Amino acid sequence: MMHMSARCASIMFTIFVNILQIRKIHARNPISHIIMSAIQTNPQSPNNGKKKFDFLDNLRTTYHHQPVFLQAVEEMALAIEPLFHDPANGDFYRKAFLYLTEPERTISFHVPWEDDEGKQHVNRGWRVEFSSALGPYKGGLRFHPTVNDGILKFLGFEQIFKNALTGLPLGGGKGGSDFDPKGKSEAEIRRFCESFMTQLHRYVGVSTDVPAGDIGVGGREIGYMNGQYKLLSNKHGEGILTGKSPLFGGIELRPEATGFGTVYIAQQAIEDKLKRSLEGSRCAVSGSGNVAQYASRMLIDLGAKVVSISDSDGCLVFENGMTNDDWDKFVEAKQVKYARLSTLDAAVSGKYIPGGSPWVLPDLEVDFAFPSATQNEIDKDGASLLMKKGVMGVFEGANLPVTLEGQDVLRANPKVVYVPGKAANAGGVGVSGLEMSQNASRTYWKREKVDIMLKEMMADIYQQMKEGAGEDGTLEQGCNRAGFLKVAHA
Repeated sequence: MMHMSARCASIMFTIFVNILQIRKIHARNPISHIIMSAIQTNPQSPNNGKKKFDFLDNLRTTYHHQPVFLQAVEEMALAIEPLFHDPANGDFYRKAFLYLTEPERTISFHVPWEDDEGKQHVNRGWRVEFSSALGPYKGGLRFHPTVNDGILKFLGFEQIFKNALTGLPLGGGKGGSDFDPKGKSEAEIRRFCESFMTQLHRYVGVSTDVPAGDIGVGGREIGYMNGQYKLLSNKHGEGILTGKSPLFGGIELRPEATGFGTVYIAQQAIEDKLKRSLEGSRCAVSGSGNVAQYASRMLIDLGAKVVSISDSDGCLVFENGMTNDDWDKFVEAKQVKYARLSTLDAAVSGKYIPGGSPWVLPDLEVDFAFPSATQNEIDKDGASLLMKKGVMGVFEGANLPVTLEGQDVLRANPKVVYVPGKAANAGGVGVSGLEMSQNASRTYWKREKVDIMLKEMMADIYQQMKEGAGEDGTLEQGCNRAGFLKVAHA
């Protein structure tokens, strides 16, 4: 065991050193040449409707009951379509893509737990281990009543390519349960987390599968599960979960990483493509979890005006922009009190709109959109309203927050800078990968160092998108092409 730990530490420390030179590594990568060759030979054909890619027909039939998963597959296929028609390698790319649509392993289990009144309950749990081509499975755990195997397949499929863009040796996976933490006591959540890890612990490991948090799973839940893993395995400090508290092996900046990273890449894209700054811009943010909280924080720090946040019950609108005091109260409500945004109506400068979403409010002026709540929150009508308002950029803090029809609206407006979640929210898993490195090398990195590495990582992902897009492609296409090719050629 001591020998294996030293070997892991050596490998992961090498990864850490290499990430500081990640741009140089990618400069030597032939992937950009592969993309350019395929695009020049087979330009992106217009997205003129449904039922393209007949080689996916069997997949569509088999998983017709998993529409969000199929949506993620179709979106990816559209972006990399020129590769499928490449004269030399098109058949290989089609087969590789089809191969990647099936998880390597799907684990399902029951999760029994007891409420505070002594009543027994049983929820369903899953871990979808999608691809280990680049490294151990890596992806979050989601606790939400909408979770099912189809939702987790969509998230795991997206995770493959997102992780590839980080430059770290990470495979793709996702897991979770249909357990609803809302309204549960601290003790009930702890008992559920312990039961969930009792089922999951035999399938995870530092070189096998390293889960993290997601919707409904934050530092508290990760802490409960980490404690249960130690109890069951008698292994300490292994780093089989990321998103831990820095008090027991977590990395600084991990809670902030996804939101900060989304804003960092948005800043790069806005300055590069639009030749302007975020300062003074009106930015609509949806959601109220970690991504929304820290995207809002960084936007405020950069001088932007955050004009909205939301939860499943409604939306807070800040016509003059969220203040620092507003942000403090918002974070306290969500991280300490676990309260709904409606409780802040009289406490902050914003106005609460019950049942509302930033994407359906006709009078809310917006320059840039940061959908950071959940999948499919912006539909065709929401995207059309954003275009009518003159929105200049959409940056996905959440996974697949725009429906296929909504994406078509964005693609029909090529002047709009659109950065999909695989790139925009990759900072979270990127810093999780750094947490794995930190755990393996038995060291500790200061917040400032992690922030520098996060900025470097997001800058490199943006460069990969530009190279993948070629001369005439979009950042969305470039993102998907670069991620796919890295995995396919592994």
